[in-house]
Amino acid sequence: MKVINRLLFFLIPCTALLLTSCKSKQILAEGEVKSNLSAKTIINNHYKNQLDFKTIRGRLKIDYENGKNSEGFTLSLRMEKDKAIWLSATLSMVKVLITPNRVSFYNKLDNTYFDGDFSYLSKFLGTQLDFDKVQNLLIGQAMFDLKEDTYFASISNNNYQLKPKKDLQLFKKLFLIEPGNFKMSLQQLSQPENGRLLNINYKSYQKVEQKTFPDELVIEAEEGNNKTLIAIAYKSIEFNQKVTFPYSIPDGYKEISLK
Repeated sequence: MKVINRLLFFLIPCTALLLTSCKSKQILAEGEVKSNLSAKTIINNHYKNQLDFKTIRGRLKIDYENGKNSEGFTLSLRMEKDKAIWLSATLSMVKVLITPNRVSFYNKLDNTYFDGDFSYLSKFLGTQLDFDKVQNLLIGQAMFDLKEDTYFASISNNNYQLKPKKDLQLFKKLFLIEPGNFKMSLQQLSQPENGRLLNINYKSYQKVEQKTFPDELVIEAEEGNNKTLIAIAYKSIEFNQKVTFPYSIPDGYKEISLK
């Protein structure tokens, strides 16, 4: 599979991004950590400050590196809350469409496509993935419902740290929440027995149309001795504009089997 295919497929479940806007923007300063906040209060504040939107439209600048290959390109982004995530490269050379029931992309560079669901990605990470987790990852929300578990709360690197009181047997989670707007600073997922680690690091946040949105993100994925870094820059983000999701796999393309 070509590098761009691997990258776009990896982007679907667990990508980290480095985000910078091409126009004037307000980067939010770090907030003050309060040592007496309970885990319940931190979690409630996280959900109280979650992003309220109907649609998102903008562009992404992505840089990819895995120790052997490096690549950079720009994608257009469109989202409709709880319904669709659409990505398109320049001249529609590559397109991605993610819906609650579908994960699909095609690549005009090698006439290939993938059209399936989240089952492969869930198996790869060892936890059930769905549309909500992908959407939350992109907007700085917790991928998992924090209200479903109980957590120990502490302070780490000027962030609130949440660590489950009881981890899953094969799958561990760790969250850092920044104190300014109670958005995600770090989401860490790991499978120690399999040597797998995923860090989704939100470097900073910006104010766009009076909404708090990620500004810088970096994803670091490790499996054994293999390490992948993905950096993405969000550009010209707009909210609640009319969006469409043109997507049709061209005739004659070869289907990719992901195992």
